[in-house]
Amino acid sequence: MAPGTSATSKRTLYRLAGVAPTVDAMFDVLEPARLEAVDAELHFPEERLGVPALLVAGSFEQPVASWCGELTRTTGCEVSRPVNRSAGLLMLAVDGEVYAIGYDQGFRLVPDHVKDRRFGLSFVIRRVNPAQIRDMVSHTPGGGRTDITLVPGGAPVWSLGVQEHAQIVRRLGGRLDGLELTITQDDPTKISSVEGGTGLRMRLGIDAGALVSDIKAITRVLRDEAPAPELEFVEHIVPVKDAGLVTRLEEQLDDMLGEEPDGRIAAAVPSDHWDDYGTAQAFATKVHSLEARLTDDFSLEYVLDRARVQRAGTRFAALRDGTVTLYAHTRAEKGDVVWTSGLLRWIEAEVTLGARRFSLLDGQWYEIGEAYLEAIRSHVERLVTGSPSVDLPAWALGDKERDYNESVPDLRPGYACFDRDNVRTALHRGNGVEICDLLSPDNVLVMVKRAKGSDALSHLFGQAVVAVQTLLHSPEAVEEFARKVAAARPGQALPDGFRPSKVVFAILLKGGTELTADTLFPFSQVTLVQTARMLEAWGVAVEVIGIQATAVPASRTGIRHLAA
Repeated sequence: MAPGTSATSKRTLYRLAGVAPTVDAMFDVLEPARLEAVDAELHFPEERLGVPALLVAGSFEQPVASWCGELTRTTGCEVSRPVNRSAGLLMLAVDGEVYAIGYDQGFRLVPDHVKDRRFGLSFVIRRVNPAQIRDMVSHTPGGGRTDITLVPGGAPVWSLGVQEHAQIVRRLGGRLDGLELTITQDDPTKISSVEGGTGLRMRLGIDAGALVSDIKAITRVLRDEAPAPELEFVEHIVPVKDAGLVTRLEEQLDDMLGEEPDGRIAAAVPSDHWDDYGTAQAFATKVHSLEARLTDDFSLEYVLDRARVQRAGTRFAALRDGTVTLYAHTRAEKGDVVWTSGLLRWIEAEVTLGARRFSLLDGQWYEIGEAYLEAIRSHVERLVTGSPSVDLPAWALGDKERDYNESVPDLRPGYACFDRDNVRTALHRGNGVEICDLLSPDNVLVMVKRAKGSDALSHLFGQAVVAVQTLLHSPEAVEEFARKVAAARPGQALPDGFRPSKVVFAILLKGGTELTADTLFPFSQVTLVQTARMLEAWGVAVEVIGIQATAVPASRTGIRHLAA
């Protein structure tokens, strides 16, 4: 090796599932259209690497870049520049497993359906230092929320705010310690970082023997080591391998797809393509149709509408065979394609079989671990109370949410309504912040929602977090809210130095269904627990109550009803 030349380079390693460790099997898994698109050259470096191996080299060419026409239209200057992105893909079999490494755009040649989506994450939780976590991506099922945390200097995992039983970790990165790799041979004290999700991104040996040796070391870790105790929670979800069980889950989801949306199916972004999602300007979705539906973002509503009109027993297949194509330009021409994937990777679904619960994530079925379920269930049962601390009237099913909120002060002395009566500050201009829907006589913030699905409750829980944050950190907001309370409730002003001590979520479920830990939407249970943990960490208690339903408005009956 020449002086000053590095022995390693940072690459992303994928492990391929269900691919035999032979060159023929490697080639068979590649998509002919993609190979043609890069004008692929094939090489077989087996002798040098000492293992079965296939190398694909080529380039994605575009005669005129997608931005040229737009820039010409804007400036009047004729601009024409080509795009040529190189693509290299090395596939090799080590210890009976097939691995792939992409160079530049070569990673796009690896079909999504053969990637082991837990590979990188499984390695990281076994070898990263839990006290030196540098980045983490976690997802809240049903909440449509992905949290990305970056700590360049590293931090203990417990300090990052991840809710162990409310979020699913999709990627984790940090300091790699105590493993003999090429990067540590010259200097054993040298720090190496690693990121793991679907793929494993780290510095790997460049020389043939060094690369194979590094992959063998990774394989040994996955085979012989257990996760670090601080990171065990990452493996709470387990992929479903039983073919018969998968069939039952697909049949159950097929039935769900024929019903009106109820929050059990949500939109998601494939975990290893956030960058592509962020740069895409057009999305073309095909669901059992010849023509694709073009939108400026992924449309779950369109997908569910298309699935619902299919015959029973064919709905899941329609989604399984559907596709989503991302384009780099709104004109959505062939040369603008960024990436095409199966439609199932763009939805989440939760299915219950008896007491067992399963989630469809990234096109793969998972069973949520028993400890995870027990923790969620136990927390929800503590939050949903049958003995509410606030006294609310029943809700006439024909009344709108705003009508109900405005009626409460007339029926319950001491309550004040602040539905859409927002607090505006220098920081919260425009619409401002809705502090609560109702304020109880003892100054509890009451958030009210009529919920047909988990989306409405996600909004409700988010509203509470923003409201409490505002009151805790903005004296200007507290002062403005105090003025509103004094005007709405003469003689019952907020105490000096007021800070929220309790939030009550008052919920009317669809059709007036009684609110319990069983009837609360599955995705909403996860989001609720996450919200409660956050508020409780700020010293704010949380209570969840159901509002009784009635056919006649309480204002007409004069009858007082207690929340259930």
